Amino acid sequence: MAMAALVFHGAVALRSSLLPPLPALASPHLAPAMSLSLCHGIPPIVSGSLRTTKHKEKEMMDKDKDRKKTGVSWGCDPRSIENGTLLQDWLTNEGLAKQKLVLDRVESGGRGLVATQSLRQGERLLFVPSKFLISADSEWGCAETGKIIKEAGLPEWPTLAIFLISEASRGTTSPWFPYFVTLPKTPSSILQWTEDEVNIWLTASPVREKALECIRDVTETYRDLRATIFSKHPDVFPSQVYTLEAFKWAFGILFSRLVRLPSLGKLALVPWADMLNHSPQVDAFLDFDQSNGKSVVFVTDRAYQPGEQVFISYGKRPSGELLLAYGFIPSEFNAHDYVELEMGLDNEDPSYDAKLTALEEHGLSSPQRFPVRKDGFPAQLLAYARLISSRVSNPAQLSLIDG
Repeated sequence: MAMAALVFHGAVALRSSLLPPLPALASPHLAPAMSLSLCHGIPPIVSGSLRTTKHKEKEMMDKDKDRKKTGVSWGCDPRSIENGTLLQDWLTNEGLAKQKLVLDRVESGGRGLVATQSLRQGERLLFVPSKFLISADSEWGCAETGKIIKEAGLPEWPTLAIFLISEASRGTTSPWFPYFVTLPKTPSSILQWTEDEVNIWLTASPVREKALECIRDVTETYRDLRATIFSKHPDVFPSQVYTLEAFKWAFGILFSRLVRLPSLGKLALVPWADMLNHSPQVDAFLDFDQSNGKSVVFVTDRAYQPGEQVFISYGKRPSGELLLAYGFIPSEFNAHDYVELEMGLDNEDPSYDAKLTALEEHGLSSPQRFPVRKDGFPAQLLAYARLISSRVSNPAQLSLIDG
């Protein structure tokens, strides 16, 4: 007889589309290359803010404590909005248009962008200039670091991860400092989980193996870089900065904040725009507007009142995929969650070969999985079930799959 099995799929496999190539960046506002002595550590003393040696020592000790707790000494609490003004002021001074949104604490996501005035459906917002996009082609603040990485010919994802660590570790000497201080010190990422936590919390989930694979892949990538690049240039890649924890932090930022800009056909980190939270009920997406000042925009798919959080969509993804990619599960109903029904031919079926041939002619196999959602299931599922359970002796009668 035909076989069938159910697999809950509010969670699905991490797909390769989550790890795509990244875009180029034009950044005329970036600072010139700095000497190696300024690539890491405490920024130089600025006139009017001289610090005592004791103050410096305390600052270093505080950073070391932070690093032991979270793996990095930069960033902020994921719920913090205190640095939002610094970020918005920096962006505005560098050319960001006046905003109708402000960073604030919200119930969903801890913090998000909230409307400061009434917004109508179909309104275009953000207009983040292209020079703020961060990619593997961005200009490195530490020229020697960039030179070594470019000569190594690394793929874009590890290149970007190293770029984030390099710039974040430079503190206020990095032109991206106002952005990095708003990034979470501990991203809501599956990479922050231990393997034991994955095995406990995702015991019955189909994404468990993908979560473990993701953690192991990032860990192995770091170890390869440590052996082939970091250890050979210890002055440029100090071991206390380029740690596994920092690498997981960087990949956590990339997983949760890289966005696809369809009009550019690329992905990028977009400061300010990445403060928008996801809702499965929304169909508004970030995109790059070639005609309007070459900036990142989105169009609201509904009206918003002042003080109301504004959302975009991170894609029509089931909750498990959102967990793997972004580190959260939506609190509201997600229409893209589904149960996976697996069906297949009985190996003892006298018409097994003929039925299998009929399935393969339609691009199907045995076993085959079909998604069953709250709002329905594919029509092909019933046709498949009719074929594998049919009692026919003439292979020419196997046309049920088209039903």
